[in-house]
Amino acid sequence: MGTLGNTGLMLINTLISLYLFVLMLRFLLHFSKADYYNPISQGIVKATSPVVAPVQKVIRPMGNFDVATLIVGMIVKALGIIAVLWIAGAGMPPAVSLLIGALAGVINAILKIYFFAMIILIILSWVAPQANHPGALLVFQITEPVMAPLRRIIPPLGPLDLSPIVLFLLINLLDGLVVNSLARAAGYPVGALIGF
Repeated sequence: MGTLGNTGLMLINTLISLYLFVLMLRFLLHFSKADYYNPISQGIVKATSPVVAPVQKVIRPMGNFDVATLIVGMIVKALGIIAVLWIAGAGMPPAVSLLIGALAGVINAILKIYFFAMIILIILSWVAPQANHPGALLVFQITEPVMAPLRRIIPPLGPLDLSPIVLFLLINLLDGLVVNSLARAAGYPVGALIGF
């Protein structure tokens, strides 16, 4: 496949990964009970409603888990894998491999969101600790459900909070163990089809 074909594959994979990223943001907004009226939350909901709303009519959220968004995310990732493999001339992958690859992609997207959110949260704590921008509030609301339990286990050492370091380690551990294991089981390379 020529350079143009590789660029096309990369573009398709990137667009699908970005939309999956937005879908998983919607999932995490529901999971963390973030402010629905935040303008960024509204934008995420509007961008994902055309594909999520029909599924939500059939599958309602279970508490904090928006199962419909997870299912749509897996379908989007599976379609992305099929499109990339088809364009590359590899044909249709086996259903089990496709399902495992889609699950790995969804988990990878969630882990990446937490990773980037933590970086933003750390930078904000240095430059604007009392920021009330909608984006800053949203980052805090998304990370708080995972940070609060860590803060209870690892109390701050004066002004130094070690819980973000522990969360980074957990993200890397889950990415290395779960996502890489699922990607290997599916037979896909992590960077090319599964991750960002």
